Amino acid sequence: QVRPVESGGGLVQAGESLTLSCGISGSIFASNAAGWYRQPPGKQRELVATINAGGRTNYADSVKGRFTVSRDNAKNTVYLFMNSLEPTDTAMYYCTAGTFQGASYYPNFGWGQGTQVTVSS
Repeated sequence: QVRPVESGGGLVQAGESLTLSCGISGSIFASNAAGWYRQPPGKQRELVATINAGGRTNYADSVKGRFTVSRDNAKNTVYLFMNSLEPTDTAMYYCTAGTFQGASYYPNFGWGQGTQVTVSS
């Protein structure tokens, strides 16, 4: 099993945009959901956005209207487009492949190394 590989993090100013990318093994990606998590310094990891195999998306209230998750099945890649970034968005961001059981998302296929996003005020 190949772990997800995230990229695209960096240091930006408040109000700016950033796009994260994540490559997931093709044998896993096409038929499963994907999700982005983040872990701010000293805090617990939280689920930010999910997208199922059919393209249906869900977002945490804290990012709704600012972040957009999408997937490119031909490239085995999931994206997180982040607009109007705020200092509170500063965190390590992780992508996962997983499944839904009802409304709950489970990251069944391992974690990548993450990519750091830092938003300065």
